[in-house]
Amino acid sequence: MSDALRAKRGFIIDMDGVIYHGNRLLPGVPEFLRWLHAEKKQFLFLTNSSERSPRELQQKLARLGLDVGAEHFYTSALATAAFLASQKPRGSVFAIGEAALLNALYDAGFTMNEINPDYVVVGESSNYTYDRITRAVRLVLGGAKLIGTNPDVTGPTEGGLVPATGALMAPIELATGSKAYYVGKPNPLIMRHALKRLGCTREETAIVGDRMDTDIIAGIESEIETVLVLTGVTAEADLKRFAYRPHHILPNVGHIAGA
Repeated sequence: MSDALRAKRGFIIDMDGVIYHGNRLLPGVPEFLRWLHAEKKQFLFLTNSSERSPRELQQKLARLGLDVGAEHFYTSALATAAFLASQKPRGSVFAIGEAALLNALYDAGFTMNEINPDYVVVGESSNYTYDRITRAVRLVLGGAKLIGTNPDVTGPTEGGLVPATGALMAPIELATGSKAYYVGKPNPLIMRHALKRLGCTREETAIVGDRMDTDIIAGIESEIETVLVLTGVTAEADLKRFAYRPHHILPNVGHIAGA
């Protein structure tokens, strides 16, 4: 592992497939976190998942034996709420998503509206029903703008891949002919939010992730050094399918710390 990577001041770190799969901690994670603390690095867990709030993510890591403050987490739900607040302060939304997304939108000053909202917002959800898809389609056809928290088509769990926001959005896009605007990675917008949270420049920062199509391309398009770990959805054999390459390829995050 290069000394230049270890010398970085800040690290933006994906969670699913990098830190855990479902409720299973991945190899090298405790060593990596100890190293981040010992070296006084700035770090931010940046997840495209909109299902959990920073406090819920903090509690999840605590259950896995890791002590990390809630200020070290930033989600696509928070980025989506911040983006919409910058576009239309105190607007209204129809949202398909979990409590973390709804709370982020409320906290940003939005109201829920099933009649004539400014936006239809879609994130990961177990409340994804035919009725709600139908409502979303009609609202978009009526003029609401379509927003996705992230473009991921699948997400990794202990039991295998599950559909994520990109897949849940597809029926609405197909039925309306509208293309959603996705706020999460690889959108450079969420990367700028992350750098501001870190208090680091892009030259001082590396992004660590398991997905070529979100984490790695996000780093490349934001000119941030990229680290692909092979503990998630991307295998080394998959790299030939992409027109770009990560700066570093590692078996797991522990290798950054020399573990």
